Amino acid sequence: MEMFMRREKFSVRVIVVVIMFFNMFVVCSVSGIGVNWGTQCTHLLSPNTVVKMLKDNGIQKVKLFDADPNILDALKKSGIQVMVGIPNDMLYTLANSLPAAEKWVSKNVSAHVSSGGVDIRYVAVGNEPFLSTYNGTFEATTLPALQNIQAALTKAGLSSRVKVTVPLNADVYLSSSQKPSDGDFRPDITNVMLEIVKFLSDNGAPFTVNIYPFISLYLDPSFPADYAFFNGYQPAIVDNGKSYDNVLDANHDTLVWALQKHGFGNLPIIVGEIGWPTDGDRNANLPNAQRFNQGFMARYVSGKGTPMRPGPLDAYLFSFIDEDNKSIQPGNFERHWGLFYLDGQPKYNLNLGTGRANGLIAASGVDHLEKKWCVLKPSANLNNDQVAPSVAYACQNADCTSLGYGTSCGNLDVKGNISYAFNSYYQVNDQMDSACKFPGLSMITDKDPSFGTCKFRIMIQTDSAELNDQRSLKVVNSPNSLKVVKT
Repeated sequence: MEMFMRREKFSVRVIVVVIMFFNMFVVCSVSGIGVNWGTQCTHLLSPNTVVKMLKDNGIQKVKLFDADPNILDALKKSGIQVMVGIPNDMLYTLANSLPAAEKWVSKNVSAHVSSGGVDIRYVAVGNEPFLSTYNGTFEATTLPALQNIQAALTKAGLSSRVKVTVPLNADVYLSSSQKPSDGDFRPDITNVMLEIVKFLSDNGAPFTVNIYPFISLYLDPSFPADYAFFNGYQPAIVDNGKSYDNVLDANHDTLVWALQKHGFGNLPIIVGEIGWPTDGDRNANLPNAQRFNQGFMARYVSGKGTPMRPGPLDAYLFSFIDEDNKSIQPGNFERHWGLFYLDGQPKYNLNLGTGRANGLIAASGVDHLEKKWCVLKPSANLNNDQVAPSVAYACQNADCTSLGYGTSCGNLDVKGNISYAFNSYYQVNDQMDSACKFPGLSMITDKDPSFGTCKFRIMIQTDSAELNDQRSLKVVNSPNSLKVVKT
């Protein structure tokens, strides 16, 4: 009888272990890495092309910055979990009108979930609304907008399936001593942060934070570069018996301590954005980006969390594809966060831990414009008073962020810089002949002017390119600028 009972207990234990293993497998199978899909580009890959890229690369989660219906339609029945976004400029309206929130949810969530088969899991209300550079613009509207969207989801019967969150920059908290245990929310927004945190907790929603070790290095020349990566920087910071040898762990756990001090130590945390840019700054380059993202992915795949949260992280890489039309106010690197270039070609080898040992898989079926470039004429006079305004105009209306000290095109001479600017403008305008008519300065060539690490890229073919083939461009000279008018 005793032996039978021992066997029975053993069988029960085996069943329990099997069930636990099965549950762990199921959780792991749906907890793959996510990516941010931004659309601030002059030439966008089609949504269907990007969704195919996501699936080909084993991406299981995507974070959007709005609720573009074409993108959501492309995500139908893709099996990809979606976080849809609400831009900051909508917060005021949604904060002051519950009907507006209900209409937004009906149009951008309910319609796609119920009939479109889009697996929407989160609504991101705003995007880093408490950045100190916003000077408090969104402090009064973020929480009310969050509350109204939550009420709208509840009314639509979606509150158990779709959770609200607010992606926040890591500048909403700080540590006076650099030790995580001294972490707390920024004094000027402590009250509103605690209200938001309580609201998230009450509704079973996560805290979403964007963490950028690159920015620490960018803002502080004396910042120890190796501390930004994952190679066990020494001497590590020891805090309450826990060791911190990289800035991600320290930053993340500063938030954990801030939450814990106010009674929310168990609130789930999503790392909404994390990555490394590849151009636009001396520390933004392909080797560093590969080193950072591969180091992060190795940790992510292993299930290693942080000292205060040792379990697996929930994270979204920033970003999937470059955006050549983003604001460069934070820095020229803003347009170069992608794992892929604008045409869907991978920048470097990266193992995402999705069973694809050969690294990233490029977009398929993408057509480029002709192999031709706009460059400075060999005979051009650099003392021409149109040189400076022409270059300024080209860069203002295209993308010259690869020019400068330590960038991929930092090795160009003056003539090379001018040619790069001209070609950038020419490509953005779909290689229209009249976009290469900088007075007495430019010419079109079929010889690739790329030099060393500096690539003079050719734009992809899009609907806008086909439309512009039927247009002309007028170049109008003025004393201080070069004006280009589409007709």
